[in-house]
Amino acid sequence: MRKVKVLKTELSIEPVRADSVSFLQTAERILHIEFQTLPQSKPPIPFRELDYSVRLKRQYDLPVTQVVIFLQPTDDPIAYTDEYRDETTVHKYQVIRMWEQDPELFLNSEALLPLASLAATSSPEALLSRVVEKIATIPNRGDRQNIAGYTQVLAGLKFDKTVIRNLLSEDTMKESVIYQDILQKGEEKGNKEGEKNEAFRLVSRQLNRKFGAIDSLILERLQGLTTEQLEELAEDFLDFSNISDLEAWLNR
Repeated sequence: MRKVKVLKTELSIEPVRADSVSFLQTAERILHIEFQTLPQSKPPIPFRELDYSVRLKRQYDLPVTQVVIFLQPTDDPIAYTDEYRDETTVHKYQVIRMWEQDPELFLNSEALLPLASLAATSSPEALLSRVVEKIATIPNRGDRQNIAGYTQVLAGLKFDKTVIRNLLSEDTMKESVIYQDILQKGEEKGNKEGEKNEAFRLVSRQLNRKFGAIDSLILERLQGLTTEQLEELAEDFLDFSNISDLEAWLNR
């Protein structure tokens, strides 16, 4: 006799994650755009599109147009798939592979200009130079700086940073709010790493003074701790009698 399992009547809705997702609502439609650098995702992109479409329709009661934009060249079948299909369902969505697109479509639109350097070309650096020339003609200084910032971020998926710096003025980049935001996040990350390294050095010195040379395996485990955990250990180690107390603390 087969066992039958009764499932919960309530279905929890887990968040869906992607590289970048945008939802644009007009009076009569939802436009769902995803930017992907890699074809792999969990859940897979086709199923995710179905999932998003159902959620959006349920929440807004509007038709949904979905577009997945692959930014980097790949021969993965997912980048050439435009539907989800199973025994009972077929769900369609649109796919754009940037490396196959005509760059003129992007060069002639200020809003799409940052994507132009990823389009089809036999001379990538020449195309990037054209993008930079177009940016230079943007009359509004703030728009010009921000589009330059977006261009640098996207061009980094295809070009060496030296090429980008040679073509995009460093002064212009520094004034871009996009550049400043990235720089600030990098500084914050650097500060956090610096704090963690300092806490690790402090704890290592304390342990070495109390127990002598610490085993390399234990040091590796200490390096895996967060700054907060290292600070906690710096206080708790005063109660340790031997190295086994430290190992017990780490196992805890």
